[in-house]
Amino acid sequence: MTPPRRIIIDTDPGQDDAVAILLALASPELEVVGITAVAGNVPLPLTQKNARIVCELAGRSEIPVFAGCDAPLSRKLVTAEHVHGKTGLDGPALPDPTMPLQDQHAVDFLIETLRREPEGSVTLCPLGPLTNIATAFRQAPDIVPRIRELVLMGGAYFEVGNITPSAEFNIFVDPEAAAIVFGSGVPLVVMPLDVTHKALTSAERVGRFRAMGTRVGTMVAEWTDFFERHDRQKYGSEGAPLHDPCVIAWLLKPDLFLGRHINVEIETEGRFTTGMTVADWWGVSDRAPNALFMRDVDAAGFFDLLAERIGRL
Repeated sequence: MTPPRRIIIDTDPGQDDAVAILLALASPELEVVGITAVAGNVPLPLTQKNARIVCELAGRSEIPVFAGCDAPLSRKLVTAEHVHGKTGLDGPALPDPTMPLQDQHAVDFLIETLRREPEGSVTLCPLGPLTNIATAFRQAPDIVPRIRELVLMGGAYFEVGNITPSAEFNIFVDPEAAAIVFGSGVPLVVMPLDVTHKALTSAERVGRFRAMGTRVGTMVAEWTDFFERHDRQKYGSEGAPLHDPCVIAWLLKPDLFLGRHINVEIETEGRFTTGMTVADWWGVSDRAPNALFMRDVDAAGFFDLLAERIGRL
């Protein structure tokens, strides 16, 4: 039997982050070594709280949760309450978590864990701004070659931006951090809006969660009900994209996704394009490929996987 892939989830929950965490915790192919929280969708006091709420919802209060950076490397924090609500998990009523927040800073946990664990044994899964990851890389560059892979949700190219005309939110919040990560040489897999905007909810898909009759299934359905309102109004779409679960789904079933190994650079100085992921999809630059950049997803297969795994909790 293949041992589970060991992962650290770096996150700023967010309803879609919450679904990603649940998917990971429901999957025996994955071992969640820890969850590190970062400021992003909402400020850090809420993201670390939300991560613990989700662990308790899954019945996994033993998962250690660490609070990390409360602001980008060199910019003022931009948040997304207009999408996720004031708590980040608006929608259903949620109790405060009782499991403890770890005393150690998330960056120190990342560095310590990657130095301690066998080289190539830990995968990093960032679901929000890359501030924690970049800070760890700057403080301890020796950890970079020890990482098996870094699979992230962020960026856009063909779908352009969702927070500015050219930038996706996670990269826009801390483009300097993203530039460090994309320039680090770590093996990268990128789930941009080009993929996540094809993984749209629908009445039938959300109904599958609600019909489970479980607390977790109901929570996922109610989170999605809240989350959908923004994207339906913005894009005129039937549902809303579940961005972050694409990261975990790729770890479980990579055949659901199609992409190319290309060069991706991060714009940090553009007047109108700060935070843009400049993806050389057509290979017109001479820059070496540094990321497996996804372009398509089997949406039906993706939601089948979500429903099957969430149904286990």
